[in-house]
Amino acid sequence: MADLARTGSARALRRHAGHQTGAVRELLGFVLAGDAYAVDLTRIREILTPPPLTRVPRAAADVLGLCSVRGLLVTVLDLRRCVGVAESAPTRRTRLLLTEAEGGEVLGLLVDEVHQVVRLGHGEVEPASSLGADMGDHVMGVGRRDGAMIVILDLAVLLARRPSGAGVRDG
Repeated sequence: MADLARTGSARALRRHAGHQTGAVRELLGFVLAGDAYAVDLTRIREILTPPPLTRVPRAAADVLGLCSVRGLLVTVLDLRRCVGVAESAPTRRTRLLLTEAEGGEVLGLLVDEVHQVVRLGHGEVEPASSLGADMGDHVMGVGRRDGAMIVILDLAVLLARRPSGAGVRDG
């Protein structure tokens, strides 16, 4: 599975995971600050090794910069900052998840490491609303797999909070 993450192809990951049946959810599992997270696999266009970034003056706090992906200008966000977990320096395992925000803007989400496609059945996911703790509206729920917990993020909510464009602040 680690080889699939290195190939950078979300389509290959989807093919490997098989087809969804019934209440099974396919999620892309990754690591942020040592904890397991996941997002809906259909929201991920591509997985890349992060290309060089160009810093943007006066950009929003979660914007790391801009990069070019095959001629497309992509705003890169630090997903750790977006969800409020500890920051760390990129490593050789750091990956960029390409996703599309409302309005069609392609964004890159920097994560510490991509793990695998996670398939969770209905009984393996606790909705965030039933957990009794305020986890934020960007958390859909918590998945349980082989004794481990996976925080499931709602990318639509996370990305909807952002202004469109490169996240440059007004002066």
